[in-house]
Amino acid sequence: PRPHPTIRVRPLTCSETRRGDQQVVHSLGDGAVHVSAARHDATFGFSAVFDAGASQEAVFEGSGMRQLVELATDGFSCTVFAFGQTGSGKTYTLMGPLAQSDTQPASPALLGLMQRSFTCLLEQSRSRGSDLALSASYLEIYNEQIRDLLSPGPPCALPLRWSKTRGFYVENQLRVEFESLEAIVSLLLQVPPPAGSQRRRTSAHALNRHSSRSHALLTIHIRSRAHHPPTWVLQAGACPGKQGTLCFVDLAGSERVKETGSSGELSVEANSINRSLLALGHCISLLAKPRGKRTHIPYRDSK
Repeated sequence: PRPHPTIRVRPLTCSETRRGDQQVVHSLGDGAVHVSAARHDATFGFSAVFDAGASQEAVFEGSGMRQLVELATDGFSCTVFAFGQTGSGKTYTLMGPLAQSDTQPASPALLGLMQRSFTCLLEQSRSRGSDLALSASYLEIYNEQIRDLLSPGPPCALPLRWSKTRGFYVENQLRVEFESLEAIVSLLLQVPPPAGSQRRRTSAHALNRHSSRSHALLTIHIRSRAHHPPTWVLQAGACPGKQGTLCFVDLAGSERVKETGSSGELSVEANSINRSLLALGHCISLLAKPRGKRTHIPYRDSK
């Protein structure tokens, strides 16, 4: 299937409003947006467009997330990418506000695509009358090194492997089972000890005080089987079912080193981020072409 790009316009921050900044991205309806630029204006088309006033719920319902959850439950591999400039609201759209705890949980209205998808997935399990085995893995890619965000030990690079049966996979990654929304959310945001999103590499620069310096991949592994399989299947020792995945990718922000004022290690990080985003963009642009017009897709250009 071809990619389905969706755009969400972030509202101006208080500091941007005080500076007198103006909104330059405007929805034209029917999936089109108009961008006003200093040199020339441009119009782009998307599968869905959400303006600055769109709620988290509206983004979830209008972006096709429910359909992706259903496809993953049916055994397909589905991926959601959050791409944009640093500080554009990618992590907020996926996860909502990260500054929450057991005593001060985030308002339900602010929950992101991840939490809403988890809820939808659990509802699917109950409505279909099937047994779902759910597990999660959480990785980050930092300077072309893969690290496990769920591992309790110190961060270390994990090898990326490939096999005919499994395709690409990360060796020795931790996979944790869960059965409730509270369990998976706690897994992602738990502090202390630092786990999940709290272990991601972040830094401060001129454009963002809490800029993610790595790409984070949360994968939900879904194994389903018939609730009451036929007797002959049980006698044969088979385990009928489907295995799907739902992967959320929170990409590091694209940025220009000159605008962020980065130097030293931050500059190295920025260059690595931009190279990997360029490789990803190249792959996606090729996937968007009709199958007959595609050339080789260079998946191996970057991890």
